Amino acid sequence: MTQIRTLLIGTAMTAFAASAAMAQTTQPVQPVQPAAGVNTQAQVQAQAPTQIQTPGAELAPAAQGVQPVTPAPTRLTASGSTDPLVQKREANAKANAEYRASKKASKAELKQHEKAAKSEYKEQVRDAKINMKADKQAANNEMKMNMQGQAGDQAEGGEVKH
Repeated sequence: MTQIRTLLIGTAMTAFAASAAMAQTTQPVQPVQPAAGVNTQAQVQAQAPTQIQTPGAELAPAAQGVQPVTPAPTRLTASGSTDPLVQKREANAKANAEYRASKKASKAELKQHEKAAKSEYKEQVRDAKINMKADKQAANNEMKMNMQGQAGDQAEGGEVKH
């Protein structure tokens, strides 16, 4: 069934390409682009006749001094399909793109929050180390003062008990 369909599509494309080649005498023939969904066999069949040109078609305008007229470039845009499956596929693709963009933004925001939390944690650890060092130094100073005070008391009392 699919072989018959591709053969019919290829034949139709060939006939269309041949009629288009005959209709264009002042312009060089451009290859016909088959519709999406047609397999490569149909593409080969459709493109083969467009490559065969009559020898006088290209030489005649140039020999007569007439420049071939090139048409203005046109932008072809596909209109919205009325097929519900195509509409669903396009809606799914759009939703997936939005989801990926939202996920990427959320991931970037999470990384930023983690980075800020990590830097805050490091700052707290650094402050805690500084406070611990200062507390240790204060305790050492207090202990030295107490030791000097006891040594002074012992020197005045004269008697040392061991």
